[in-house]
Amino acid sequence: MISLTTDRLLLRRPNESDIDPLAEMNADPEVMRYIGDGSVLPMDRNRTAGGIARAHEEWEECGFGLLSVILRDTGQFAGWVALTVPAFLPQILPAVEIGWRLSRRHWGWGYATEAAGALLRLGFIDRGLDRIVSIRHVDNLRSKRVMDKIGMRLGFETVVPAHGTPVAVHEITRAEFDASRGEVDGTGALSET
Repeated sequence: MISLTTDRLLLRRPNESDIDPLAEMNADPEVMRYIGDGSVLPMDRNRTAGGIARAHEEWEECGFGLLSVILRDTGQFAGWVALTVPAFLPQILPAVEIGWRLSRRHWGWGYATEAAGALLRLGFIDRGLDRIVSIRHVDNLRSKRVMDKIGMRLGFETVVPAHGTPVAVHEITRAEFDASRGEVDGTGALSET
């Protein structure tokens, strides 16, 4: 099992206790505003449980995947952060994408930056990746700010073939990460149990 800790967060593989808060977060239209073409149907409890099961499979197959973001001081579920293959954007493959989603009440506290910084470290240091991308809807400025803070740079803009949504592809290489490691937030500690 994987777990990462930062000053304020525990990042761990999702479990049964995450299903209800994750389903609640995914039912918030403002949280889902920039997902896909913006018309993503809310994930009910069964679809959410299926997503958690797939996340466990991805960890077994790839050695990376989705981690639940838990506030260390309260134990409260805040959202997730993930490394995954962005199959929805075939033009950039092969690639590994970093992404995050937090419940609205946890926006503005720097948790996404802290969690993503720790997961970048996992990807580059512990999994040996050479490049990590992050993809956002071009209007999603909150995600852009997180990408900037963790040292990613804009690569290019394109559209998602399945629905034509305009997206910006950001990236960071292992060399760029190594050069900026002292400046990147949330460098977290890794433990595998």
